[in-house]
Order: sequence, then structure tokens, then C-alpha cells
Amino acid sequence: MSTSTETEAQEKAPIQLEVKVESPQACLREVVVTIPEAEVQRYLKDAYDELVPEAQVPGFRSGRAPRKLVEKQFKDRVTEQVKGSLLMDSLSQVTDSQEFSAIGEPDFDYNSIEIPDEGDFKYQFQIEVRPEFETPTWKGLEITKPVEEISDKEVQGAIDRVLAKYATLEASDAPAEMGDTLLVTASFKLDGKTVSEMDEERITLEERLSFADAISGDFGSLMTGAKEGESRSGQVKLADGIADEDLRGKEVEATFKVVEVLKREMPEMTESFLEELGDFESEDELKTFVNNSLVRQADYRTQQSLRSTVVQSLAGDAKFDLPESLVKRQTMRELERKVLELRRSGFDEDAVKRFVNASKQNAQASTESALREHFILEKIAEEENVEADEQDYNQEVALIAQQSDQPERRVRARLEKQGQMDALRNQIIERKVIEMIVEAAQVTDEKVDAKSESEDSEFAIDHSVIGVKDEGSIPEAKYDDNTPAGADKESEKA
Repeated sequence: MSTSTETEAQEKAPIQLEVKVESPQACLREVVVTIPEAEVQRYLKDAYDELVPEAQVPGFRSGRAPRKLVEKQFKDRVTEQVKGSLLMDSLSQVTDSQEFSAIGEPDFDYNSIEIPDEGDFKYQFQIEVRPEFETPTWKGLEITKPVEEISDKEVQGAIDRVLAKYATLEASDAPAEMGDTLLVTASFKLDGKTVSEMDEERITLEERLSFADAISGDFGSLMTGAKEGESRSGQVKLADGIADEDLRGKEVEATFKVVEVLKREMPEMTESFLEELGDFESEDELKTFVNNSLVRQADYRTQQSLRSTVVQSLAGDAKFDLPESLVKRQTMRELERKVLELRRSGFDEDAVKRFVNASKQNAQASTESALREHFILEKIAEEENVEADEQDYNQEVALIAQQSDQPERRVRARLEKQGQMDALRNQIIERKVIEMIVEAAQVTDEKVDAKSESEDSEFAIDHSVIGVKDEGSIPEAKYDDNTPAGADKESEKA
């Protein structure tokens, strides 16, 4: 009789299996796994050995029913249990033994997989993997580092923009002026057909109005002077990076109707207002906070410039293709990561909205670029053992909490609930790698003018002019029933 130790060793024995891997795309592997019938029977035997001593069968005391009867009565349940165990154990062996580095979970339809009554057990799955390329030489790069200085004028301008968000809005019969808030509805026509309608939106009258897939470049000029109840028509240009290639760059006729014109009355900088704004004890404390936010924004732009320079230098030696399906699936994940980075870098929600719209308008190109950067930096991080520790996470959460004026515990809980901690980890790692590369580089500082305020003359709203199509980005299974080609199938029973 075998001891419990021997039984455990037998249970933990690796599965003898055959693995066939195909590479239909650079970052995709199609894997066919064949598990011999003998291994299936081993798992079934172990499952029944565990069940029989406790099985409850009508007419028999617990654990006293004949094995054949137990096997017949519990066949479906045990077979389903063994299927799960075989899949879990074999997938673990395959991913551990293969040369590819997975970046996603195996893609297959669990319910379509069945263990045959006789013969080998075969199933197939797809899995996304990292592209394979030689690590580029990253030490000793020549880099120019842009350096911004924050002036008192820029601090005051930022304070004015903060105050504008707390301004009292009063409906007015006067014509609209730049900086006013308009309550508008809109309809959009392409080739004479209405493609979308926009319900009431409050829009700050800036020179440009951006949508999720388009931009009105002369919105300020178009709507200046408009009064309540008046409609004005103009052209909205669809982005060059939208999914539908036939519509890229086309102009859509837009009709904006002014429901209300709202004039601003700026708040006074009183003690109660400062407390409401963020528990500031004085105007100087507010200025310090705003200055720190502007410094973080400038640091972000510097880091983005360094990142761009570094990756462009490295990308020439890292040749690999990215399948369109991977880029599409990663678009929203990449957008979420960038939003996190902007928030921790001191940007307000208006700036985040502008970025989100700009990214959506050119989603595929921006995501592909970001993925290339990520794979290059991630490979260097692995080779140099660069990792994120708890202190790094705490610092990121603290910066996001500071900008959003929320408790750190609430921010962390939200990030964990939304599954964004991995995105946070990626930006920590990538930032550390960039810092490491810059430290090993020949760096020349170059003073540059502060960011132009032209970016702030744009207001962003989350409306898609032509609507968002379902991209169907999840690849379909190669076989409808998930059975590899050539696998034996049992004949259908009546």
C-alpha cells in the first residue's frame, strides 16, 4: 500500500504531453496541446480514488458502494472536475516550458472543450506574447534635456483658471464672448444624413472644441456673438486616426443651438473660499500648491521628451511588428495608464479630457507607439532587475490623491477595484528605466519656454460625432468547438 507521501508525489507528477506551437503573428501564438489517454486515465483514477470512500449512493452506506456504481453515477461530475485539473496543470506546464513570454491569459472557450471517452485529450488556445528582439544598446546615449522655469505670471494664470471653475454662472441675454459658458445642443450631418445628435452640454467657449473623434477648429469664432435660442452651423473635421478609414479627415456639418449663455462672476479669495478650495489657510499656500502642480507638469513634459528621445534612439535597433488586433485590445488599457500618469503629474481634469479626446482621435497610432516603448523598456527592466516596491506605489497614490483632493486610502481602493494597479506598476517601471538610461547618458540641458497657453484654448467633451463602432478585436477561435484540426471526434449519437 502506498504512503500518503508517495500518493502526493504521484499526484504532483508532471503530465506527459505533446505541445505544438504556431506563430501566425509576431505577438500571437497558437498552441495545440495533446494529453495521452493514459494521463487522462491517471487523473480520473485519482479523482475516483478520492471520491469512492465518501460517495453517497442510495441503498448503500456512505463509502460502501461498489466502485463501478460510483463511477457510473458520478461520471459527469468527475469528468468535469478532471477536465479543469488537466487544463490548469497542463497550461501551467506549457507556459513554464515554452520560450515565449506571455502577456495575457490563454484565450479559449472552456465550455466547448470535452474529454473524449476514448483516445487522447486535445485542445488548442491562443495567447498573446511579447515580441522577440535583441535588447538595444542603451548606455552612453547623447540626450538633450529640455528644462522649463515656472514664472509668477504662469502661476497666476493657473490660479485664474482654477477660480474660473468656481465662478458663479448667470444666464444672460447678452451675446456670447470667449470664456463664457454655453449650454448647447448639436446635430451632425454627413452627406446630408444625420450621424449623431448631442444632448445639452455645458461648454466653455474656447477657440477649439474637441470631440472623441473630431475637432471644431474655429468653434470660438463660430459661436462668438451668438445669443440664447440662436443656431449656428459650421464644419467639424473627423480625426485622421479614427477606426473607419473611409471617414478619416472628412468634414461633417455641425449645427449648434444655444440654449443659454452663462456669464461668469469670479469668486473672491476669502478665507471660506480658500477652505472650500482645499483647506488652504492663505492665498500664499494656494500659490505654493499651484506652483508645485506646474512644476510637476513641467517635469512630466521633460520626462516625456526624454522618453521620446530615448525610445527613438533605441527603436532603430529593436525591430518587431505589432499585430493590429493586439493594438486594438490594448487601446483602452494604455489610455487608462496615461490618464493615471497625467493625474499624478499635476494636470487637472480639463487637461485630462483634452488628452483623452486627442488619444481617441488617433488611438491606433498612439497605442502602437506606446506599446513599442513599453516592450523595449520592459525588456531592459527585466535584464537590469528594475522593479516597483511598496514605497513606489505609495508615492504614486499620494500624488494622485493630492491632485484629486481625496484620501489616499480611497484612491488606492478605487485603483485596485478598477484593476489599474498593473497600469500603475508599468508606469513606475518605465519611469525608473528612463531615469537609469538618462543617468548613463551624456545629457545636455537646454532651457525652453514654458508650455504655450494655446493648449488651454480648447474645450473637450466626451461625444462621438459619428459614433463608436464595435471593433471585434478579440480574435475568433480557430476551430468552432476548440478541437484542433486532425483530432479524432466521436461520431454523433442519436
